[in-house]
Amino acid sequence: MHPRFWFFGTLFIILIAIDIYAFQAVKSISNGYASFTKKIIYTIYWLFTLVLFLSITSYLIGWYELLSKTLQTFIRAGLFIIYFSKIFLVCFVIIDDIIRLFTWSYQKISLLFNQGETISSSGNKITRSDFLMKTGIIVASIPLTAMTWGIASGAYDYRIRKRTISLPNLPKAFDGIRIVQLSDIHSGSFYNKNAVMGGIEMAMNEKPDIIFFTGDLVNNDSHEVEDYINVFDKVKAPLGVYSILGNHDYGDYKQWSSPKAKIKNLEDLKDAHKLLGWDLLLNENRIIEQGGDKLAIIGIENWSAVGNFQKYGKIDQAVIGTEECSTKLLLTHDPSQWEAQVLKNHKDIDISFAGHTHGMQFGVEIGNFRWSPVQYVYKQWADLYQEHSQYLYVNRGFGFIGYPGRVGILPEITVMELKRA
Repeated sequence: MHPRFWFFGTLFIILIAIDIYAFQAVKSISNGYASFTKKIIYTIYWLFTLVLFLSITSYLIGWYELLSKTLQTFIRAGLFIIYFSKIFLVCFVIIDDIIRLFTWSYQKISLLFNQGETISSSGNKITRSDFLMKTGIIVASIPLTAMTWGIASGAYDYRIRKRTISLPNLPKAFDGIRIVQLSDIHSGSFYNKNAVMGGIEMAMNEKPDIIFFTGDLVNNDSHEVEDYINVFDKVKAPLGVYSILGNHDYGDYKQWSSPKAKIKNLEDLKDAHKLLGWDLLLNENRIIEQGGDKLAIIGIENWSAVGNFQKYGKIDQAVIGTEECSTKLLLTHDPSQWEAQVLKNHKDIDISFAGHTHGMQFGVEIGNFRWSPVQYVYKQWADLYQEHSQYLYVNRGFGFIGYPGRVGILPEITVMELKRA
């Protein structure tokens, strides 16, 4: 039997167990309703389990791939949100069961040793605590509501983030240069082309002098960007658009029919950058001259100091020829490279521009307070960081992947102005 049958079979059993256990809470809080109302509640509850069963079955027999990518995304997201919420509910049911177990044990011990009256409840029956069940439902509804709202409202709620950095070595001719940074487009995840166009219009309305794209144009396949060529080709600036590859752009997360197919996919993606009019930097640099002054734009392929992400980047190779430039700007997809290589070995790189983390598409940002689970993996995960005279900016991402929405950490268009100190 194919390994995926074992995997999805086991997964289905686990999810059914969650369903059965969580259903105890649903039954408990619906006891006060009329019989017809309870039937509606139960039908809706188990309908999602039916959808889960049909989804897994269709995947195993090959029908799932016949659905549109958008529908696949929403099915996965819907099931994830529902079962993620049910886990919270199950936790409260488990707490109640533990209390019932201890109460039952105490009663048995009391009867055994004749030590007074037992703890009794209505009808001498130990029932589930209404308080725990209702609290569990409320707690479970929080992620359900938040993540649903994140799809409906957060996915395309683009925000302009403006930052100004003063550099003492910035050439006079580049004083006041405006940079727009886009990152992590993930075109294969989009389901609203008009909204994407709206985000690009917002970026262009900032009148940038130069634009940086810091990787992940697609999720896996170069074909994903085809429908959005006529959107992203509007990304233009007087001093050019410079781009790099992200970890998803190499096709490493897809099973290809052959090594040649994977190689061709990457070449097609590089051609897409050319079609867009973007200057793709592959461990290389470009020197921009203006008014007799020079500015170095350095772009490297994906390199990560975290986990098993790829290390295609060759920063030592990329900086060759930039020695005479007083200001150097680095495009690097993964922010972990900043501490691992830039701060240690390339102290003449003034600002690094990165993305990759998406802020995990989930978190809290209130004023200067920021929190996301991704910060336990990446020390630098969103916004501006400084170490002595070197800076790193981590863009929160323009698109999304996996979960088709954002909660708290909204999609970003960075506008950075460089000033001569």
